Amino acid sequence: MDLATVIGLVAVMGMMGWAMWLSASGNIAMFYDFVSIVIVFGGSITAVMIKFTFTQLADSMKAAGKAFMFKIESAEELIEKAVQLADAARKGGFLALEEAEIPNAFMQKGINMLVDGHDADVVRGTLEKDIELTYARHDVAIQVFKQMGDLGPAMGMIGTLVGLVAMLSNMSDPKAIGPAMAVALLTTLYGAMQANCIFLPLSEKMAVRNEEEKTNNELILDAIMGIQDGQNPKVIEGILRNYLQSKKRDPAAPAAAE
Repeated sequence: MDLATVIGLVAVMGMMGWAMWLSASGNIAMFYDFVSIVIVFGGSITAVMIKFTFTQLADSMKAAGKAFMFKIESAEELIEKAVQLADAARKGGFLALEEAEIPNAFMQKGINMLVDGHDADVVRGTLEKDIELTYARHDVAIQVFKQMGDLGPAMGMIGTLVGLVAMLSNMSDPKAIGPAMAVALLTTLYGAMQANCIFLPLSEKMAVRNEEEKTNNELILDAIMGIQDGQNPKVIEGILRNYLQSKKRDPAAPAAAE
């Protein structure tokens, strides 16, 4: 579980709720308005449906889980595994890799292609296409959440105009002014909270995860190609350590200990 996402989301919503409770002297119900919720959240969702297909929307909901539940191998772990595989291939050939335990699915796919005897161009082309398409699919999910964030303030503005029109149309009725003004102000509040407390931060976290996964897959691609070329495991390790931060690139230190 990504504690940063969970803690951040809970904390920001908690602080907003606490601020409302304090400003309303405990009567937080005054910040609830059903019409405003329909305009902002309902309007945002339906507008996003116009921009994307149902399949893309469903996939984006699944991908959103990566902002909360996401486990990815560190670069050091991948390098250590790649060096082990390179050493095994150097000693026993590609068939020696057939029974190797490889937790990473993308690395397993590359090793399977080596075991099956595919040419280097086929292996590289297939893995590069996999990286590209995976990145593109995840980017669609990111865009869905970004659009939800962008639409929040816009729908809030629409709600504000609706409330102002209702208020100005009933200036002769003092009892109608309050509810209309509430719609006008609460839609702006809901739109700002939707964008800046939920959807835009989630889209940014998903983008971070997407970049991390892409970088790891590029590291694996370089490892697979080095193994296929029959390079010395130490040479492969040195090449792959370029993916690490400069302070972690000392080849004298075992990868697993970093």
